[in-house]
Amino acid sequence: MENVIQQLPGFDRVANMMVAESAMDVSPSELHGHLTGHIAAGARMQPDQLKKLVCELLDITMLVDQDSAAVIQHLYLASCAQLEGIELEFTLLLPQDDEDIVQRAEMLGRWCQGFLSGFGLYGKHTDATLSAEAKETLDDLANIANISLDLEGTEEDESDLMEVEEYVRMVVLMLFTECNQALLKQAQALADAQPGNNRLH
Repeated sequence: MENVIQQLPGFDRVANMMVAESAMDVSPSELHGHLTGHIAAGARMQPDQLKKLVCELLDITMLVDQDSAAVIQHLYLASCAQLEGIELEFTLLLPQDDEDIVQRAEMLGRWCQGFLSGFGLYGKHTDATLSAEAKETLDDLANIANISLDLEGTEEDESDLMEVEEYVRMVVLMLFTECNQALLKQAQALADAQPGNNRLH
């Protein structure tokens, strides 16, 4: 059951959900990047908060399809599980490898855009506690988000794209680890200041 929970819903499933909601301006990759940015920054959301956030991103007032909430919750919980897992099996929601390389490169850029917006909404871009390395990687993600690639689908192009995808994946794991450790230390310091509070352990 644990492995099922940690598997992201497929790109097409998320795309179909967005079509059902008439949300055509945001890609599945951008949505996943946005949610991941929130999680990496240290935010955790209850289902109602999650639905509100997604509706704002998709520029809709409410979810109209009965399956949409389940897809969104699956995407969110699986992302949390992957980021928090010790196996480092976090994956980016991108089109399958047999899709056109230009589309896959574009979706990687959109994923990075989404991540930066989600990370930034939690105020982490200007966080003085971020290490110099973390700030540097955010700049790298911004460059990847805005990159314009002239790809022809050669083996070299495929290799280059895979390399960039893996770099993004590792950057996200690094940012998640750094930001969430900081929050844990803050929570522990607060607990230490209140000896009667034994909820944190």
